[in-house]
Amino acid sequence: MEIRKAKETDYDGVWEIFSSVVQAGDTYVFSPDTSKSSLQNYWFAEVMDTFVSVENDKIVGTYFIKPNQPGLGSHIANCGYMVSPDHRNKGIGKLLCEHSLQFAKDKGYYGIQFNIVVSTNTVAIELWQKSGFRIIGTTPKGFRHKELGLVDSYIMFREL
Repeated sequence: MEIRKAKETDYDGVWEIFSSVVQAGDTYVFSPDTSKSSLQNYWFAEVMDTFVSVENDKIVGTYFIKPNQPGLGSHIANCGYMVSPDHRNKGIGKLLCEHSLQFAKDKGYYGIQFNIVVSTNTVAIELWQKSGFRIIGTTPKGFRHKELGLVDSYIMFREL
């Protein structure tokens, strides 16, 4: 598997993953009805570095990294990761995370902060904790889960 910078020709492959993940309504704040045209702002914005993981010429995972805040907060990165539903539990998320940690260090970020990790997304929480992230805050009922209603969300952080 290769992890590389996303290209314009990767847009449709990333959309397939993005669309399937957000339609579930259980891990990302994006509406299940998000349009394909919105992907540019959510995953390919000018302030983001976007990567894809490719296996047998198919995009199986993706992530973006960007400053968490502008100006005086720009030394902290923010990331979003997605893995194709039919490629989960194969270690791709871990590889994407490891790649992002190295990229963030190389780019001079001080740390990475996840602003909203859904408390019911235990697979992601476990992965982030194994990767050195810790929960630094809880937003009570901070996420409207498609099936469970209001659930807590976490802010997670890791220094680099």
